[in-house]
Order: sequence, then C-alpha cells, then structure tokens
Amino acid sequence: MKDDFPTPPVRDELKKRVVETPDGQKIEIDPLKDYYCQSAPTVMPAAYSKIVEGLFNWARAESLWILGFGTGCGAIEMRPLMTPRFDAYRYGIQWRPTPRQSNLFVISGYLSVKTLKRVIRSYEQMPNPKYVVGLGSCTINGGMYFDSYNTITRLDQYLPVDVYIAGCMPRPEALLAGFEELKRIIRAGKAEGANQYAEQFDWYKANQKRVIHDWDMPDYNW
Repeated sequence: MKDDFPTPPVRDELKKRVVETPDGQKIEIDPLKDYYCQSAPTVMPAAYSKIVEGLFNWARAESLWILGFGTGCGAIEMRPLMTPRFDAYRYGIQWRPTPRQSNLFVISGYLSVKTLKRVIRSYEQMPNPKYVVGLGSCTINGGMYFDSYNTITRLDQYLPVDVYIAGCMPRPEALLAGFEELKRIIRAGKAEGANQYAEQFDWYKANQKRVIHDWDMPDYNW
C-alpha cells in the first residue's frame, strides 16, 4: 500500500519537534505517533451466549446516539426530528456532540473529498459497535453532484454503510423509517459494519487514499 500511495510532504505542525516541559525538561514530540493510536481496528466478537448477545443488540437498537456531523443540505432535515412534532427521542434516538459519545454516524448530504478526510477521522474515533446511515441521494450516487470532480459518489466504498435513505432530500418521516430499519438490523445481529471495516481495512484504506491526496495522518487515527 505504501508503494502505491507515497506519503505527501508533512506539514510543519505535524513534524517532529523538541518542546520544553514546565519543569524544564526537553522532550521530543512526534505528532503523528504521539497524538494518535498506531493500532489497526480489530473484529469485536459476539458475546459468549446467544441470549446475552440478543439482549445487547436490543439495548443497542434502543439507544442510538447520533454524531452531529452535517455535511450538506441533509443536515437541515435532521433538525425537525428534535422537535415535538416528530420527537425522535421517544425512539431512543438523540444527538451527541463528539464521536466518543456516539454510535451512529449519519452522513447527511453531499460529501466532498476534503470533508471525507474529516469523516474518516470522526468515524474511526467512535467506539464499537458503531453504525453508518447514508442520508440522501448524494451518498448513493452523488445526486446532483454526480459528475463533480471533488464529490464522493458512493459512500460505501470508503466506509461501511448499514442503511441508505434515498431522496433529495428525504423528509423527516423517511429518516424515522430508516432508523427503524437500522434498529431491525441491529436486533437481528446483522449490523456488523464496524467488524467489516476491520476485516477489510486495507481495501477501505486504499480507496480512501486513492481520492485523498494530502494524506497526512496515520492509517488509523482514534
């Protein structure tokens, strides 16, 4: 992989440097190694008992915490779900501010190459098990930006997608239907996107590097 995708020049803020601690000691900092984990993702095995795993999956399905990451016009459709008219909270769905607190990543709208880089970093920082919903036609085939030079047309080539919600843009009712479908998949024990990402990590990473030319972060950054 390294031969096919040469490492681009490292930005100044990511180069090794020597800093002085408050007590006067001088230490060397390597941001790419010290700020990120160097371990690749691993497959998360199921519980030792089918009954226990079923209980876990039921609990996971009834507690979906969405990472608030609006990439385009789809983010607007997420807002009504928080209001009393649709009230997604009654379905166990709520929004969180950071990847560390979330288990559902909703890619809402068009996705540019520059944004994909941030999406990958956010996804890899989410704890397992985690799920991805592609919201809108842009994540399926590029939508109205299908022939744009800087827009991703198929999200599932870069991240594992559990559910697609078609439309441009889909109404809040469609979102709720998509979330209910995701719940069904989780309860059935088939929402294995995180494990799929770990198993096919080299394939996903090769696709990511093929479009992100200024790759200046570790292969796995969480």
